Amino acid sequence: MTAAPTGGQYHLLRHAGPDGVVEAVVTEVAAGIRELRVAGFDLTEPFPASEAPAGANGIVLVPWPNRVAGGKWELDGTAQQLDVSEPKYGNASHGLLRFSPYRVVSQTETSVLQEATIHPQHGWPFTLETRVHHELVDDGIRVTHEITNRSGVRAPFAVGAHPYLRAGDTPAEDLVITLDAATAFTVDDKRIPNGTEPVAGTGVDLRAGRRAGDSDLDTAYTDVTPDADGVRRTTMHGPEGDGVQLWQDESFPYVQVFTSREFPRGDGKGLAVAVEPMTAPADALNSGEGLRWLEPDETWTGSWGIRRVWS
Repeated sequence: MTAAPTGGQYHLLRHAGPDGVVEAVVTEVAAGIRELRVAGFDLTEPFPASEAPAGANGIVLVPWPNRVAGGKWELDGTAQQLDVSEPKYGNASHGLLRFSPYRVVSQTETSVLQEATIHPQHGWPFTLETRVHHELVDDGIRVTHEITNRSGVRAPFAVGAHPYLRAGDTPAEDLVITLDAATAFTVDDKRIPNGTEPVAGTGVDLRAGRRAGDSDLDTAYTDVTPDADGVRRTTMHGPEGDGVQLWQDESFPYVQVFTSREFPRGDGKGLAVAVEPMTAPADALNSGEGLRWLEPDETWTGSWGIRRVWS
């Protein structure tokens, strides 16, 4: 039997009363979400167990999301060189556990808790213990991250995730993306932030909703307005109103929206929309924006999730 590129597959199931069955498949490699649906309505872009996650589909990004410019950063005056994992732009991309297996700590019918250790390596002289808890709820999934510093010295980190959202069978082109964010990061030709700008009057303004098929986004947002409960939400809905929502707690103040037109679709490629909750924007190891530091044996937790929304 050929092993799955994403390792072990953890099938989760929850009977959610009148809303129907909630089900997900979480992977061993990168602690990713391979499938997620409520009452047969897909909330993420699924992919077969026989395939690797195209475009980082569903995976966890740690100890940094997005990019580090040239893989270079400085720690207490000493230059650090991470392995360049994005040759197209010459950057270190999406952290150090993208292709690493996690270990199961506990599992129930509706949840799985996995852990993985980040050990010292090129450009990263720290040891971090990371945990990811995927738990089904009545309308989707809740994902909780836990990071503990085992380095003996203060250590930096940031966390993100890379789900491609879907609203059932609605074509991605017809989905309307809504995000109440006032400011977007501008980037250079290496996709590294070089400033910010108000979204008003630009093609990246999602506050009133914008059709995905009319958008060209690989955009990180800040100044995201939380709802009264302190939670930030990005919603995508189809013409009939049914849709999907990604929520993120106060630990995740940034979000990246990416309209990929290179996503595998049958025998060709097409549009898919990634909505990425992040604790820090790209290149945080250099800019310091959103970067968190843990003292020895200190632990941080934060949560986000995906839910179905109805018209």
